Amino acid sequence: MGSKVQASTQFADTKPHYELLDGLRGVAAILVLIYHIFEGFAFAESTNGEGSGLITTLNHGHIAVDFFFILSGFVISYAYDDRWGKMSLGGFFKRRLIRLHPMLIMGAVVGMISFMLTGCQQWSGEVTPISWVMIALLLTIFMVPALPGLPYEVRGNGEMFPLNGPMWSLFFEYIGNILYALVIRRLSTKLLAVLTAILGVLHAWIFVGDLSGYDSVGIGWTIDTINFWGGLVRMLFPFSMGMLLARTFKPREVKGAFWICSAMLITVFAVPYIAKSGAISLNSLYEVVCIAVIFPFIVWLGACGKGGDNYTGRINNFLGELSYPLYIVHYPIMYIFYKWLIENRCYTLGDTLGLSALVVLSSVALAYACLKLYDEPVRKWLARKYIQK
Repeated sequence: MGSKVQASTQFADTKPHYELLDGLRGVAAILVLIYHIFEGFAFAESTNGEGSGLITTLNHGHIAVDFFFILSGFVISYAYDDRWGKMSLGGFFKRRLIRLHPMLIMGAVVGMISFMLTGCQQWSGEVTPISWVMIALLLTIFMVPALPGLPYEVRGNGEMFPLNGPMWSLFFEYIGNILYALVIRRLSTKLLAVLTAILGVLHAWIFVGDLSGYDSVGIGWTIDTINFWGGLVRMLFPFSMGMLLARTFKPREVKGAFWICSAMLITVFAVPYIAKSGAISLNSLYEVVCIAVIFPFIVWLGACGKGGDNYTGRINNFLGELSYPLYIVHYPIMYIFYKWLIENRCYTLGDTLGLSALVVLSSVALAYACLKLYDEPVRKWLARKYIQK
């Protein structure tokens, strides 16, 4: 998440810009936001002991993260594979940090504020001392994950980054960037294909075999053993596939690609939960097929598409700019929303239509404000100071 074709470097701007892929990232980020609304209903119901905790609408929305991973692999390979004669290893890491980390810091701060607004209460009702909240903030800023059960795991839910749960995916994306720069970029296309195939088999074994017991690919958000190694494979398979797709991509002109791809994403996320059969997780099998087959096709189709009319182009530009900030800042608002749902025993959209709409609008407004007032100015200043010398 957060990797754009138009990287903040003087090099990447010389290449054509796949603006539809930016737009699709924004569509996926909005779908994640909506998915988390319905996750809140299921979480509140389960917490109060009044339901199964099964998400019933857009219940595959969590695999938007896997879509982000394949987009990131495609974008990074496209933007940087042929730049290494002009760019050092340190230069690459500077560019990636400038692109990703300022907004990550903002997400940590927003998460801290959100936690304080809820009285620093864990889900159990226990109050976390402010000193541990500050330590959690510091560790989050430096992307140091929290171990479940320790005092700096302040929310008590086992999250790797308890102030802002979705940051787990950025943790793994950072690992992907490091592995790309040190190892994967050096592989020939054939060796990259072999690596992707091996990762694909491992990916299917972990998730279809349901080694985590989650009955989905929704793994990686905490730091226990299966979540770490499973999360690593969850990132590496689509990330490597995205790089392979970028290296072998042969464009064809496709009209209306943005709207077709957006409809496909909505359809993929909206398929109902599929019950387990024996030792096989059919729900995970469906999600693995989406990640291995449908998402690469959507990325290919999006890369083939043209910007369209000015209206579609403006939509893509807006969604592309908004995608990363929205992903990073929306979940702290969700924590407040979830607490309200639990306390008021509200479990459906019909019960909370006005508040749910406010959550969506406030998340978008906060993300846009953070983008324009903080992220863009900070990244421009950092680029001038550390890159464009």
